Amino acid sequence: MRLAAALFSATLLVAALPAAAADMAAHQAAYALKLSSTKNGDVSQASGTMTYEVQDACDGWATRQRLHMILTNRDGQDVDMLSDYTTWESKDGLRLRFRTRQTTDQAVTSDIAGEATLSATGGPGTAHFTSPEESTKDLPAGTLFPMTHTETMLAAAVAGKKFFAVPLFDGTSAAGAQDSSIVILKWQDAHAGKWPDLATLPSGMFHIAFFDRGPDHPQPDYETTMRYWSNGVADDLAMDFGDFVMGGKLTEFKLLPHHC
Repeated sequence: MRLAAALFSATLLVAALPAAAADMAAHQAAYALKLSSTKNGDVSQASGTMTYEVQDACDGWATRQRLHMILTNRDGQDVDMLSDYTTWESKDGLRLRFRTRQTTDQAVTSDIAGEATLSATGGPGTAHFTSPEESTKDLPAGTLFPMTHTETMLAAAVAGKKFFAVPLFDGTSAAGAQDSSIVILKWQDAHAGKWPDLATLPSGMFHIAFFDRGPDHPQPDYETTMRYWSNGVADDLAMDFGDFVMGGKLTEFKLLPHHC
């Protein structure tokens, strides 16, 4: 579902949002994934894991996400899929280095790398790719990089907003920036839970849809729903890949020190 009628100037929206809701947490997290639903029957079973790490690199945030899934098709054949995604993003949100490597049954299916810069928070800017081939893409006004995108979502929730849309560039596609539509389903005060380091923080549910840019792409390329605490730690994942949906639960978590 695309909320096309609600799209408006991303540049003006970002300018109207307050600063980040809370300091982003350097942390390590691990998630257990399992199949929640299928839409066309091609995937009969699925399981997996995801690990996510954010390190405070003083002038920036260094992140790494590893997503591993084993899918079983309706013929009973297993497909082993691994995605390894690393970034470094400056804390002012103006520079991004990125690398994405994906394999299917150990064969490399995608290898994307490069760096991007924005002229100011919210763009415009450019992305220079060194892989899969040398190329440069313009990034539209309003573009945010991943950590700034998360900070902006959290700030919007604290400000009581329910919906907004901005272009996002995260380096996972050689096509350039995508549109993102964010629905904030609820934002609530701190409450006791499994993780003591998170029990004192407010949190909320977010639904994020990602679209290839342009009028020929009315349907989202990917959707996800998750709970975010105000420091950027996530749980209760639902990752919609189109043909199937994977659910994820936080199984391991620890905060990492800020050395700067």
